[in-house]
Amino acid sequence: MKKIERKNIVKLTTTALLSAISAVLQFVEISIPIIPSFVKLDFSDLPAILGSFALGPGYGVVIELIKNLLHLPFTQSAGVGEICNFILGAVFVFTAGMIYKYKRTRTGAIIASVAGALAMSIISLPANYYFVYPAYVKILNMPLDDIISMYNAILPGTNSLIRALCIFNLPFTFFKGIVNAALCFLIYKPLSSFLKGKINKV
Repeated sequence: MKKIERKNIVKLTTTALLSAISAVLQFVEISIPIIPSFVKLDFSDLPAILGSFALGPGYGVVIELIKNLLHLPFTQSAGVGEICNFILGAVFVFTAGMIYKYKRTRTGAIIASVAGALAMSIISLPANYYFVYPAYVKILNMPLDDIISMYNAILPGTNSLIRALCIFNLPFTFFKGIVNAALCFLIYKPLSSFLKGKINKV
């Protein structure tokens, strides 16, 4: 019993560490020229997918939650961005983690990562259309026409929100997931060996 308790403590400590790293990475944002400036690329899902693969999908979701709770005091979107970030990130790491849990091979990890990124991009459509952008309009007083005009300035003919989301946000969200997954591939093996080694020692 004590051995199981110690393993759980190690897992919780690792989750807390990954959550802190994820929260820091959330402040490192990169603007992409082919998408409006308020949509930015960050790598804060990287620690969460690492945790999902190494510890289990539930831990990945917890990391996403803690990350966004830590970011709330610094929000510039009245919490709207953090809620959306949690929903999309949780879908990404939970989907990927569940697939990898039952297929722990390199091929399984690739399939899991692509499936997670795809699930996240699909969920981003209703999340943005029904929650995020309406919230920006009501809470932050951003006229919807002004938001659409930012997309239209990049690609003339983008004259509706759903069109903008399909052309820009959906592929961008998929790309973001793939980038975080690719970085995970580069560092997962040595880190997972270290993490699992610490867990197995207790």
